[in-house]
Amino acid sequence: MLSFRRAVSAKRDYYEILGVARDAATPDIKKAYRKMAMANHPDRNPGDHGAEDRFKECAEAFEVLSDPEKRRLYDQFGHEGPRGAGFQGFSGAEEIFSHFGDLFGDLFENLGFGSRRAGGPQRGQDIKVELHLGLGDVVEGGDHDIVVPRRERCGDCGGTGAATGTAPESCKQCGGSGQVIHRQGFFTLQTTCPVCRGEGKVIVNPCGGCTGTGVIQRESTITVNVPAGVDDGQTLRIQSRGHPGVRGGPPGNLYVVLHVEHDERFERDGFDVHSRARISMFQATLGCTVSAETLEGREDIEVEAGAQPGYTVVRRGKGIPVLGGRGRGDHHIHVEVTIPEDLEQDHEEILREIARARGEQVNDPPKGLFGFGRKKKKK
Repeated sequence: MLSFRRAVSAKRDYYEILGVARDAATPDIKKAYRKMAMANHPDRNPGDHGAEDRFKECAEAFEVLSDPEKRRLYDQFGHEGPRGAGFQGFSGAEEIFSHFGDLFGDLFENLGFGSRRAGGPQRGQDIKVELHLGLGDVVEGGDHDIVVPRRERCGDCGGTGAATGTAPESCKQCGGSGQVIHRQGFFTLQTTCPVCRGEGKVIVNPCGGCTGTGVIQRESTITVNVPAGVDDGQTLRIQSRGHPGVRGGPPGNLYVVLHVEHDERFERDGFDVHSRARISMFQATLGCTVSAETLEGREDIEVEAGAQPGYTVVRRGKGIPVLGGRGRGDHHIHVEVTIPEDLEQDHEEILREIARARGEQVNDPPKGLFGFGRKKKKK
């Protein structure tokens, strides 16, 4: 696994990028990211064409290391771990701001990046949906169709919000600036225009199809590829499949939260699975072939003679596929030995003879009963 990780990972180590130890706590990672983001921000490095790449590199490292699940996948499988779960990095600085602006708004706005003038392009909102999977879906991987309620640009007005043949007009209250100025003595206060709400334009004749909003709500079916080996609670990010942007801004992203339904036949432990098979004490003593549940259906497994309590059959490479890696985990079949409670009298005598021949002490049968553990039948 280590050699595979070195072969596929051409990117720099995320911990190295942020300059933190591999056991660094989340607050330390956040602090390191703020420092590195400020140092490498493109606005602070005019003429340095590599600054934006370093800025994106820092954001990608923080996105993975600040998320416990993505960090676990990265620590275990390298860059392929988060990638297999749907993380693809960031396409540009605008996307980085839209993703982290709520957490680090003070940082970005002090740098002058991400401040949105009235009437300018705005990135569309993200959409989050849930997808329920069975264990078989996890083993196989593959495409799944999901229905997404998504706002789309109105076809009647082309997204302007104005009726056909008309156009939005400049706001008379603010003169198209989107801001109004209030003077009180020596003080001047600038606020968002209450008429156009900062847009700088007003729609006098709204479109009948979208009532002036420029967008309509529709349900669309999107095919999502779920990689084999995903686990409950993981999220896939599908870039640019969220709500459309405003005034030419980029669309948001679609986040698919995965829920893997519990299968009572199996217990998952990472990429290994555990199940149980029951055999009798006679089968355990003499060995047997027993039908057991597997991820591929029922299969016959061999139990060696003399199997003791706790005996386990390990089927190598028959567990859950390794997410973003090669191979599969193992399937552990725990064999439970059961003791019969309904022996016939002659069967009981045979067992007593065997015990006496082995020099083992056993109890005499209780009076009125003809088999060990035998229960009285109600009349």
